[in-house]
Amino acid sequence: QVQLVESGGGLVQPGGSLKLSCRMSRAITSTFNMYTMGWYRQAPGKERELVATITSGRTTHYADSVTGRFTISRDSSKKTVSLQMNTLKPEDTAVYYCNAKNDYDYKDSWGQGTQVTVSS
Repeated sequence: QVQLVESGGGLVQPGGSLKLSCRMSRAITSTFNMYTMGWYRQAPGKERELVATITSGRTTHYADSVTGRFTISRDSSKKTVSLQMNTLKPEDTAVYYCNAKNDYDYKDSWGQGTQVTVSS
């Protein structure tokens, strides 16, 4: 497992934007490149759901609910994955978790979670 440190959550009005970042600490670039990185979210009373993923080859996948509004990206030199969230809606309110899935043994590592609240 690897350590993931998230940042960037907060309170934003509907229609606003936020950017989440997640850094893989205590890892070298080659280690980072062994992982598919992703963001998941969990709203109160609901199960955790996938938001977006990005492979080391930068192939991306998005949940239907965020397609066209969210963009996931990764920077291998900084060992960081980011989630740019635009046109936010109240239903995007949740705790967002960074995920790293090892491409070889498929083991998951999770960040501590960061709260995103969309409200006027």
